[in-house]
Amino acid sequence: MNKVLIIGAGGVSNVVVQKCASVPEVFGEIVLASRTVSKCDTIAERVKRRLNRTIITEKLDADNVSETVALIRKHQPNLVMNVALPYQDLNIMDACLEAGVDYLDTANYEPRDTAKFEYKWQWNYQDRYKNADIMALLGSGFDPGTTNVFCAYAQKHLFDEIHTVDIVDCNGGNHGKAFATNFNPEINIREVSARGRYYENGEWKSTDPLSVHQSFDFPGVGVREMYLMYHEEMESLSKNIKGVKRMRFWMTFGQEYLTHLRVLQDVGMTRIDEVEYNGQKIVPLQFLKAVLPDPGSLAKNYTGKTSIGCVIEGLKDGQFKRVFIYNICDHAETYKEVEAQAVSYTTGVPAMIGAKMMLSGKWKKTGVCNMEEFDPDPFMDDLKKYGLPWHVAEWNNSVK
Repeated sequence: MNKVLIIGAGGVSNVVVQKCASVPEVFGEIVLASRTVSKCDTIAERVKRRLNRTIITEKLDADNVSETVALIRKHQPNLVMNVALPYQDLNIMDACLEAGVDYLDTANYEPRDTAKFEYKWQWNYQDRYKNADIMALLGSGFDPGTTNVFCAYAQKHLFDEIHTVDIVDCNGGNHGKAFATNFNPEINIREVSARGRYYENGEWKSTDPLSVHQSFDFPGVGVREMYLMYHEEMESLSKNIKGVKRMRFWMTFGQEYLTHLRVLQDVGMTRIDEVEYNGQKIVPLQFLKAVLPDPGSLAKNYTGKTSIGCVIEGLKDGQFKRVFIYNICDHAETYKEVEAQAVSYTTGVPAMIGAKMMLSGKWKKTGVCNMEEFDPDPFMDDLKKYGLPWHVAEWNNSVK
């Protein structure tokens, strides 16, 4: 009987725990740990009420490697699922390495003091994980994660050659707040305010933050303005999708969000360096996170849908082909099912499926791995089975 240790107790964790608990034939025992154990207890109570399953909860400071190792050795899980902060990825990977257990996360590492995220720090664990005969699966969310698998599916079934990939992400929902973020505010704002970056003809090119944008007609949502950003899945996809010439990532933002963000940047509230206030050192962005709405609190009254996918161009049987592989997810429907908004749901469901792939042996190798390195078919089948149906459409309009 498989046992998993899930670290983190935010909105995504709420979805992950409930989805794992709904598949008892794979997830026999679930331990949930966080610095704030009361959040774990709230999730455990929800699972008990909805699914009549008992979740073990534990207090854990995931920044403390020895404490994490001790917890792993106490419970002897088959897999550690990291849905905590990206800052903690390396510490949790270190703990898994010391304890000899497989690892999964949904977002790549970034240092606390530098708004920069890339895979190099985690890829550096490749030899150590291989030598320990354990596996790390990186980025098992939606983007990164499901978008990687969409590309692998296209490479396997739809194209002989893939030339361009545009990953497009739209949250067409409305949470009713003047300004709020759909996942951890600190991580979200660091990501959005960073310089744009894309891959073309073997090189990485950069742009000023949110300076490149265009309209796109998102299925289920309609026409929205989307902005070019850097996103980590491009780093691995550019290596693993053979022959790709260009790869970009786009995300939509409303004007009200952008106006608030611009003001916050102008007054220094998005700074990640310390400032002195009343004799204490504080980081303005961390203070801002404390006063903004908790993303999990947005779920109850959220309306509208997300629409996320990959516009892929290339050749099939010598002929030009363009397809759009995408998912549409409804905020209100996800709240009915797991009391979460769709952004948490679209991350949490793929995390569960990635774990299921590992525990069932369908995805298995030693070392540090990205999602597109495995057979996409069983993952794609489970997306439909567990709440994220996908569609493949011949697409008339290119992404300029």
